[in-house]
Amino acid sequence: MLTDKIEEYKIILASGSPRRQQFFKDLHIPFEIRLKEVDEIYPDSLKAAEISDYLAVLKASPLKDELVENEILITSDTVVWHNMESLAKASNGNEAYEMLRKLSGEWHQVITSVCFTTSEKQTIVNHTTKVKFKELSDKEIWYYIDNYKPFDKAGAYGIQEWIGLIAIEKIEGSYTNVVGLPTQVVYDTINKLISQSKK
Repeated sequence: MLTDKIEEYKIILASGSPRRQQFFKDLHIPFEIRLKEVDEIYPDSLKAAEISDYLAVLKASPLKDELVENEILITSDTVVWHNMESLAKASNGNEAYEMLRKLSGEWHQVITSVCFTTSEKQTIVNHTTKVKFKELSDKEIWYYIDNYKPFDKAGAYGIQEWIGLIAIEKIEGSYTNVVGLPTQVVYDTINKLISQSKK
């Protein structure tokens, strides 16, 4: 069990996302929050998981040199990928509407990359979930935007909210990944890193 092994380690979560923080609580993994802002800018040539991998590593960069032995820094990034385009966070209602209109009736990919950084090495994993939306009416889209203000979420939606209840027709892959963290992958990777370090 990971809970037995993790006592000698300090998990540092560099994320202000309440959803990611709650997942670590639900996994019974003690953690400390450390945050340093970075400009989330990536090369235009990157696509799909390349984007989230790059940004997850980028978020670790300002904290990496501060790590001491037995600290594991966890950073992550989520990308909504649709028709060869990354749908990032919307800055206002009109941008959110445009994103949700694109997703309406379509499949898209939700890709989350997680970077595990120690004082000695860095490990990156990612997971992709395919999500199918039903056809959404403008009234449904604006009801969601007006009531939930989904401006802090990639693709301008949260699957755990009202829109997830009424719009998701199919999902292939991890549900928690769409919320913001592939918990099974994270749990197994931490377990593996600790087991390897004890050899």
